[in-house]
Amino acid sequence: MTGQSSARRRCVAAVSASPWLVAAAATSLLAAGCGMLGDPVKERWASRTEFSSCGEVSLDQGEEIKQTAVREIACLRGALKSGESAELKVTHPTVEGDPIREYYRLTPQGRLEVYTDSTDDHFSDRKWSFVECYTPEWLVEISCDQ
Repeated sequence: MTGQSSARRRCVAAVSASPWLVAAAATSLLAAGCGMLGDPVKERWASRTEFSSCGEVSLDQGEEIKQTAVREIACLRGALKSGESAELKVTHPTVEGDPIREYYRLTPQGRLEVYTDSTDDHFSDRKWSFVECYTPEWLVEISCDQ
């Protein structure tokens, strides 16, 4: 009887461990799958065709791009007028001081694309985002809002 109850205990232990093993395996697969998918906007940015650079600008708390990046904005305006492509990287802090990186791209078709990297902003979704607009009328604030 002792041998039979010992075998039964092993069987019960194996059955009760199975849901835990299934849950652990499912969690591992889910985590691995999510890691493999990555961020589609970041992947789109990484695989883009690079345009000529209008430079990089780093803004401090309270600084405005139209006063700090006069030359860089003129570069984007020139690309817009001539129908050429160009890129500009702007880094600015959140209210809490976390860096946000924005990448402005003017395509040869006159479309403005804005990629935003919020992965270091601890108070956001910590993802990349993307917006675009066609024929931006002005670039003082570099925005798709017209």
